[in-house]
Amino acid sequence: MEFPELGEHCSERTCKQLDFLPLKCDACGEVFCKDHIRYDDHNCGSAYKKNVQVPVCPLCNAPIPVQKGEIPDIVVGAHMDKDCKYNPSQQRQRIFTNKCLKPGCKRKEMMKVVCEQCGGNFCIKHRHPLDHNCKGSSHPTSKA
Repeated sequence: MEFPELGEHCSERTCKQLDFLPLKCDACGEVFCKDHIRYDDHNCGSAYKKNVQVPVCPLCNAPIPVQKGEIPDIVVGAHMDKDCKYNPSQQRQRIFTNKCLKPGCKRKEMMKVVCEQCGGNFCIKHRHPLDHNCKGSSHPTSKA
């Protein structure tokens, strides 16, 4: 039993296969089988409308506009030579910037460790009031 009214024929002139689950190309609007649905498989003349890729500079991560007919590698290379805003010193930022206020201690921490009593910034070793001779409040800091 044959159902000729079901499905559609592939629009690729070398195929014309009857496909019961045909796929419509979103660029040119023609119907294709699963083997010819990709833009390259049916030589889609409207692929440029949908198949748009913007190269990104590997140094500054900025999108680089490429005109039709230009080679993306050459355009990105020209950007890197002239317009690139990459700054190598900006990549190497110091993360240990919070210096301990305990006299004689030269340690630095990534995050601030602030004493609740005196408000000073200390390293992990001197974070407790008894460890940095806190002059904040007069009441005892711990019950131990």
